[in-house]
Amino acid sequence: MQTEEIRQLIQRALPGSQVQVQDMVGDGNHFQAIVVAEAFAGLSMIQQHRLINEALKAQLDSGQLHALSLKTYAPDQWQRVQGSL
Repeated sequence: MQTEEIRQLIQRALPGSQVQVQDMVGDGNHFQAIVVAEAFAGLSMIQQHRLINEALKAQLDSGQLHALSLKTYAPDQWQRVQGSL
């Protein structure tokens, strides 16, 4: 898979989200994504990750996407994280 394809799939599932995707090993199978979405407001981290995993279910089930490390934030959480850096 390509990083852009993963980014687009997540953005389709979470309109208005900000998504950054990196290929961690350069093999097209192991990725990291940072996702900032209003839809995450009030949700636990597990619920946030489930939304993304559902968007990528076909790719995960088929093995096309082997591993995806996630960092998810509601916009206010993201602002706090950015302010602490």
